[in-house]
Amino acid sequence: MAVITQSAYQTLTEQTAKELVRKLGLFDQNEELNVREIGDGNLNYVFQITNPSTNKRIIVKQALPYAKVVGESWPLTVKRATIEANALKIFKSYNPKFVPEVYYSDEQLAVTVMEDLSHLTIARTGLIEGESYPLLSKHIGEYLAKTLFFTSDFYLHPTKKKELAKQFVNPELCKITEDLVFTDPFFDRETNDFEERLSEDVQQLWEDDELKLEVAKLKKAFLTEQEALLHGDLHTGSIFAGSLETKIIDPEFAFYGPMGFDTGQYFGNLIFQAITRNGEKRAEILTSLKEFWETFEIHFTELWNCSDTDPYRHTHGYLQSVLNKIFQDTLGFAGCELIRRTIGLAHVKDLDEIQDESRRIQCKKMTLTVGKMLIKNREEHGDQQSVLKSLNHLLDQATR
Repeated sequence: MAVITQSAYQTLTEQTAKELVRKLGLFDQNEELNVREIGDGNLNYVFQITNPSTNKRIIVKQALPYAKVVGESWPLTVKRATIEANALKIFKSYNPKFVPEVYYSDEQLAVTVMEDLSHLTIARTGLIEGESYPLLSKHIGEYLAKTLFFTSDFYLHPTKKKELAKQFVNPELCKITEDLVFTDPFFDRETNDFEERLSEDVQQLWEDDELKLEVAKLKKAFLTEQEALLHGDLHTGSIFAGSLETKIIDPEFAFYGPMGFDTGQYFGNLIFQAITRNGEKRAEILTSLKEFWETFEIHFTELWNCSDTDPYRHTHGYLQSVLNKIFQDTLGFAGCELIRRTIGLAHVKDLDEIQDESRRIQCKKMTLTVGKMLIKNREEHGDQQSVLKSLNHLLDQATR
C-alpha cells in the first residue's frame, strides 16, 4: 500500500476522497469509481467508494472539527479519529469476527479508511423495521466480555494497562457524555428537547432527589473508574447486523471507564425495542436481553478462569462480586441512556419515528418510568430474571 502524508487538515470532498483511496493503492488509477456521502451521524463525514464493475466497496470516514448536529459553534478535536482507529485495531485483535478491518488512518487528516459493511444493516434500523437478529445479543455479549476483560487489570499487567489508558484520554468526547447523559437531562437545561405532553413527567423527574442522587453516583463512576477500554457509545446505531454476522463500529468515544457503561448502553438501547413492541415481538427482545447477559457472563467467566495474572482469581466469591458490580452498573447506565434519549439533546428513532402521537407519548412516558426504575433499584435486582420480570410487568401494565 502506498504511504502518503498530509501537511494539514482539510475537509474531504467526494473527489478528494476518491483521490485518497487511489493514492493508497486500494483501487487502481484507471478504475471507475462512484462516491457518495452516506453519513447520518452527528460528528463525521462518511464516504462510500465503489467500483461499479467489480462491486468492490470501501469506507472513508473523516472527523469534522465541529459537531455536525450543531455546526461550527460547537468545535471538537479531530484527534478523536485517531482514537477511533486505534480502538478498532485493539478491539479487532481480541474479536476479529466482530470488528471491521482498518486499512489506513491519518491523524492530521482525521481519516480512517475501513472495510465496507453495506451488506449488513444498522441494527437500530433493522430492529425498528421488525427484523430478527437471532445471534446479535450473543455476539455482543461475547464481544464485550473479551474487550472488557482483555483491556482490564484482570488480564493486563498494571503498567501495560496504565500505558494503554494514556492513549485513550478522550476529554472532549467524554465531556459530551458527562453533560448529555449524566447531567443535562436531570436539570432544566437549554440542551434538553422534549414534547410538551411530557412536561409534567419531566418536571417530576427534575424534582426527584432520590433519582438525582443515584445518577450522581453513576456519573462519579463514569468519571473516576478506569476499569477497561470502552467503546464509549455502544448503541444499536453503532452496530451492523445480519442473520449470521455482527460488526461493531464508531468507537470514537473510546476511553478507559467502568465496564458497565458499555454493557449498559447496549442493554438500554434494546429496551427501547421492548417498550415499542407488543406480544411475541416484545418477548423476542426480552429473550435477546437475557441471551446478552448470559453470554457475557459465560465468556467473562471462561476468560477469568483461564487467566493467571490475578492472584485473587480463585478467591471464593470474587468473580461473582465483579459480575454483580458490572450488572448493577449495567442497569444504572441503561437507565440514564433511556432517560437522556427521551428528553435530552440526542434522541432515537425507535421513539421519535412512532407516527401516532398518543402511542409515541405513551412509549416515551414508559421509557422515563423504566429508566428511573433501573437507576433507583439497580442494587435490588440480584439477577437478570428479576430485572426482566419487573420490566415485563411495567410494560404489561402500560399496555392494558
